[in-house]
Amino acid sequence: MTLADAEAIAAWHYPEPYAFYDWTADADDLVELLDPVPRPGVHRAAVDDLDGDLIGFFTFKTRRPGTIEIGLGLRPDHTGRGLGQTFVEAGLDHARRVNGPEFFSLAVATFNRRAITVYERAGFTAVRTYMHHTNGGEWEFVEMRRPA
Repeated sequence: MTLADAEAIAAWHYPEPYAFYDWTADADDLVELLDPVPRPGVHRAAVDDLDGDLIGFFTFKTRRPGTIEIGLGLRPDHTGRGLGQTFVEAGLDHARRVNGPEFFSLAVATFNRRAITVYERAGFTAVRTYMHHTNGGEWEFVEMRRPA
């Protein structure tokens, strides 16, 4: 991901209730996205194969041995169009090739049923629900996991 990609992603704004996922909603997350040091190994831009347009992003972090935690987002005008599962699978394929993990994990706010459905279709299952301080408040999240 280039700095230009990161800046473009930082400017994306989702409609409610998904504005929760705007990068500007959490100052620490925004700083991490725009920090050029960790970007090459963690953040990946996703571009359309046909026209090269930036359509999304992935983050890949090793939280425990053998497990890659993924984060992801589609450009707001691409959400709700049935692209989620293909997008998730493309990111998992990339992480398998580059990182060779045994497992994938992710965390998603429990109100985001749309994303949870996509993740379940991609083979993720819920392993725990917990409260997480982010975006100026306490939010309920679900951690999901699947074999690589």
